[in-house]
Amino acid sequence: MRTSLVLFLLVPLPIFGQAMTDLPLAPSQAPSTLQLSALHPISAEEQNSSIQAQQLPLLDPTNPIVLITRSQAETLALKNNPRITASNLLALADGQVTRQTRSNELPQAYGQITAEKAEDDSRIGAGSLTDSHLFTHAGVGGTFSQLLTDFGHTRSLVATNQLQQKAQDKTTIATQQDVLMATDAAFYRLLNAQSLLQVAKATVAARSETQKLTSALTKSALKSDLDLNIASADVSQSQLLQLDAENAVASASAVLAAVLAASPDTVYTAVEDSVSAPPPPPAPGSSAALNVEAQKQRPDLQSLQLNAQAYQKFARAQQLQHLPTITAIATGGITPVAPDNIFMPKWYAAGGVNLSIPFFTGFRIDAQAEEARLRQKATEKQAQELSNTIARDVRVAVLNAQTAFRRIAVADQFRSQAAQALALAQTRYKLGLSSIVELSQAQLQSTQASVTAVNARYDYFLALRSLDYARGELAP
Repeated sequence: MRTSLVLFLLVPLPIFGQAMTDLPLAPSQAPSTLQLSALHPISAEEQNSSIQAQQLPLLDPTNPIVLITRSQAETLALKNNPRITASNLLALADGQVTRQTRSNELPQAYGQITAEKAEDDSRIGAGSLTDSHLFTHAGVGGTFSQLLTDFGHTRSLVATNQLQQKAQDKTTIATQQDVLMATDAAFYRLLNAQSLLQVAKATVAARSETQKLTSALTKSALKSDLDLNIASADVSQSQLLQLDAENAVASASAVLAAVLAASPDTVYTAVEDSVSAPPPPPAPGSSAALNVEAQKQRPDLQSLQLNAQAYQKFARAQQLQHLPTITAIATGGITPVAPDNIFMPKWYAAGGVNLSIPFFTGFRIDAQAEEARLRQKATEKQAQELSNTIARDVRVAVLNAQTAFRRIAVADQFRSQAAQALALAQTRYKLGLSSIVELSQAQLQSTQASVTAVNARYDYFLALRSLDYARGELAP
């Protein structure tokens, strides 16, 4: 939330201000910049084009301005952000994987139509270890099969897929919270930049008034040209501050548009949901209780834990492949086209039970089970690391919220004191009791105090949202 605008707040040394009052008036000669411009003259057309380029707005004025609150921004982000849509689609895809696995427990029925032209009464001589007779014929039939039992292998696979689906659902919630956090950060960045722009405009107006006053006093021989130069330099400095503030507003609007998946040319103006006082931070010593809550609520941690359970089920499913598989099979059909006295009768039907026992699979089953167990252990370690990270994030978020809340009062006090000092400095300067350096320093300090107060307010709001994110309870 910090901005580079404060880089311009360079406070002059008091000793320098004292030395300036003892210097004689500068001779009325052209400054060095004018001498350099005389060596390299600038044409009137170039000067006009430069002025026009400086006056061009950063944003296209034809683009409509969209007023948006934080709650509206969060609602749009949840609706339009492609990351959330992709995560929802992956969750739906995992649900289809569960259906695919469960289909192995349901009956399987297939129909066949076969027409064959063969050298009648010839035999297959190679492949499949068969010497069946071949006859020209055509027939229609079907096959029905039903898994009787595989001793829990398919059931364990279904449980694995269900856990993976639940893990993806938690990942979807975690993605939503990530997008909400990014939306809040972009919103408060825009709100902060807008407030800083107001501070910059007020600074430009105040220093311009000081410049006009100093110019009038200089013409009356009550102030020196040095005072006027310093006042003009202060105006230029404040204008640079305003330019940076305008750029910050335009950049923050573009970031918010990207999070909301809106057109990059959309110009947003952030509006606070309410003007009520901010809520208090969590009480000191509440980090432990909040951490316990976060360990239960964080969806990304729950996703890893569910994935670890899924690998545990999958390891058991792979190990159960050593057991037999028993399947009931039935087939039937009719052969209307066939040589005489070969397909007798013209219809056929049969049924039976098939027992399949894997005696040796080249250690494939053991390798698959061991792979699943290793992935389970790796996922458990990842969950442990994330748990430690959550505990750290909650602790840091609580400290940040408490510190940011205290900064609001101190920053407001700083701003009030700086405003009083500026008022006194302006009075002293108008009465001729102080130099322009004292007034310039007071103006600079007042601007710095206003910037600090703005940053403190929105830093606290963002700190509260960061704490909700660390706890796993970030919601619109």
